[in-house]
Amino acid sequence: MSRILELTLCALLAFAGTSSPAAAADPKARTVVLVHGAFADGSSWQKVIPLLQSAGLKVIAVQNPLESLESDVAFTKRAIRDAEGPVVLVGHSWGGVVITEAGGDPKVQSLVYVAAYAPDTGQSLVDVASKYPEQESRTTYVKDEDGYLKISDDGISRYFAAGLSPDEQRLVAVVQGRFHVRATTAPVGHPAWRDKPSFMVVATEDQIISPELQRDQVKSANAEMVEVPSGHVAMLSHPKEVADLIVKAAQ
Repeated sequence: MSRILELTLCALLAFAGTSSPAAAADPKARTVVLVHGAFADGSSWQKVIPLLQSAGLKVIAVQNPLESLESDVAFTKRAIRDAEGPVVLVGHSWGGVVITEAGGDPKVQSLVYVAAYAPDTGQSLVDVASKYPEQESRTTYVKDEDGYLKISDDGISRYFAAGLSPDEQRLVAVVQGRFHVRATTAPVGHPAWRDKPSFMVVATEDQIISPELQRDQVKSANAEMVEVPSGHVAMLSHPKEVADLIVKAAQ
């Protein structure tokens, strides 16, 4: 009788080990690589990072130079190379263009676009944006003699970081990265979202990238979508919703 009980117990334990909800929920991806957008740096993910780490994921926030598509993709690919894989590749705004190009790396399991551009084959940021009415926020962009763009402090508070507290808006203005205009016309090759599962956060109050554009990209990429009542920096105004979608992409 004891032998029968022993065999039964072993069978039950084996079954439990293969079918428990906890095991099914374990992330398949090991690392999330976060790619910031134009006029930003890695600190734009400061509220999302601890939420991802609490979910058991490793995190790398790339510090891209914003010099060109080529250089930003190179920086991102180095982060993917150094990451413990598989990887979820996440991009905000201009970072969406970068992950579209860099996401073909075999270590990348899935893509997450946060209020981001997702160009198709041969398209640049300008190509995508030109199909929609120009945002009023563009009037607050300032270009220097070397071709680098920044957004005025007023533009940061009214458009780019709308919905954040005044203190947060001032911080965003201080750390903003200068973005070279040549990056806006650089076309992507084969878009990674055509081959990889894609997830998209649509910011319904975005005044930098048209919400209509974002929704159309969801359809093109057949992406899983979550909408948030947010301005452009959804990862700062709605970090939980953004983190939840990234964790879902990791699973």
